[in-house]
Amino acid sequence: MDLIFSTPCSVFVSLILLFISRGISAATFTLINRCDYTVWPGILGNTRLGSTGFELPPGGSRAFQAPSGWSGRFWGRTGCNFEASSGRGSCATADCGSNQVECNGAGATPPATLAEFTIGSGTQDFYDVSLVDGYNLPMLVEASGGSGACGSTGCVSDLNRQCPAELRSGGGRACKSACEAFGSPEYCCSGTYGTPSTCRPSIYSEMFKSACPRSYSYAYDDATSTFTCTGGAYRITFCPSLTSQKSSRDSSSSPPLTVAGTTPGSPATGGTNGSGSGFESPDSPALGMDSWLPNFVTGDSSKTIPRFSIQLLSTLILIMLLLIV
Repeated sequence: MDLIFSTPCSVFVSLILLFISRGISAATFTLINRCDYTVWPGILGNTRLGSTGFELPPGGSRAFQAPSGWSGRFWGRTGCNFEASSGRGSCATADCGSNQVECNGAGATPPATLAEFTIGSGTQDFYDVSLVDGYNLPMLVEASGGSGACGSTGCVSDLNRQCPAELRSGGGRACKSACEAFGSPEYCCSGTYGTPSTCRPSIYSEMFKSACPRSYSYAYDDATSTFTCTGGAYRITFCPSLTSQKSSRDSSSSPPLTVAGTTPGSPATGGTNGSGSGFESPDSPALGMDSWLPNFVTGDSSKTIPRFSIQLLSTLILIMLLLIV
């Protein structure tokens, strides 16, 4: 008699466990290359997603499943040259310094356009596209299948064509942030400028903000730059628009933008309050770029079933186990 009940109970328990594991399964990230040149994405997170760097040809895509509680970032390396025999080499922009296709736990060398994520614990995921470390190629992040605002964010403009001469990097293949270019505390939001009240937008960050209103332009640019979604899948596209598909290698032919009140080669000063982006501010915590990983709420995957459902299912499993025994 025990055998009669134990078999269906075991099946029922297995189904419940499968349902729970799927309910709290990882978020999906799909990286797509719509540039007319090869991009070598880099990945840095609190756990490995199966790869930390790989080659993505034009038109190519690759998907990753992030585990519960994943926090990390994606970026695109350009102008890479890796030997076929040894696999050793480097990239012209956003190189991670590993001397390999895989970044192996190393981050991007500025300037680099960054897509940053923290998957919530049964609640909201937080994500943004940051230009705080500069810019090297257009990027768009889109969320699908989730609940909440789930807005798109990114920088689809080719900032390399608009980059002031004093911020240009790599022969026009990338555009530095003012912090990277000049290293002064007011641009880096460090020292006495290390709070939202003392570190204000600069002329350079406002130039970035004007071109890419939904991206982080400086460390405390939170209100219009951090986005939330619950249970979404995320698509990260390099060179998302037709106007962005021109290779950054050709951008040096465009005349540089001179920031008002400056001469090429000299830093701009000043700045105004607010970004003036015109986008509705998402409900997000105030986080600087340098502290986004430790301060974001981390935990379970974005595809999380409600907490009370997990408790109910756990209770059912306990009951079934007792019946089996």
